[in-house]
Amino acid sequence: MNTHPAFHPLARVLHWTMAVLILAMLFIGVGMVSTVSSKHTWLLAIHKPLGIAILVLAIIRLGVRLRFRAPPLPADMPASMQWVAHASHWVLYALMFAMPLIGWAMLSAGGYPVTILHGWPLPPLVPAHGALFGWLRLAHGVLAYVFFLAILGHMGAALYHGLIRRDDVLPSMSFPRREPSPPQMSDAPATTQASAVGTALPEQPPEAQPAGDPASPGQGDAG
Repeated sequence: MNTHPAFHPLARVLHWTMAVLILAMLFIGVGMVSTVSSKHTWLLAIHKPLGIAILVLAIIRLGVRLRFRAPPLPADMPASMQWVAHASHWVLYALMFAMPLIGWAMLSAGGYPVTILHGWPLPPLVPAHGALFGWLRLAHGVLAYVFFLAILGHMGAALYHGLIRRDDVLPSMSFPRREPSPPQMSDAPATTQASAVGTALPEQPPEAQPAGDPASPGQGDAG
């Protein structure tokens, strides 16, 4: 079976795992800033380790991306679209690093500890500073909206490739299409094939002898 070019299997696993985690993180962040109930503390306790997990996975994913080459874009794709595809790809990578790092620095500037794995504290990225905390909080919120828009654009581009262009871009990150292999010719020698055909034919019956053949027993002269 022949397969179309695709991303490395580890890259595909990381892509879809991080897609779920990033969407969960963004929606949890929206829930945190829109409520002052007791759920705020619970959402924050999920949001912080989730952001660190995304940062670790982004580092691994970047290493996989640099180690294994991505499949080429379709040759008939316009150069401007190829440039946008590559640019948006690296914008998403930058946001995957920037969002958790800015959130970590924001909490450090506000004097809030960042803990993971049952209370294991992470070192602060910046010293406590009120003005820096306010600036980082604003940047974190603005980048969250940018992240939403980038994800929507990414999903729209995937649907465009999958439903309109119907090329190999979407299957390369999901399940590559398979094509049946062409039929193979038999390597048997011609003499073998001929003998096989000969054996398949029915045997010819022996020719009947003439009625007046003297060699036939029991036959006399007509007179």
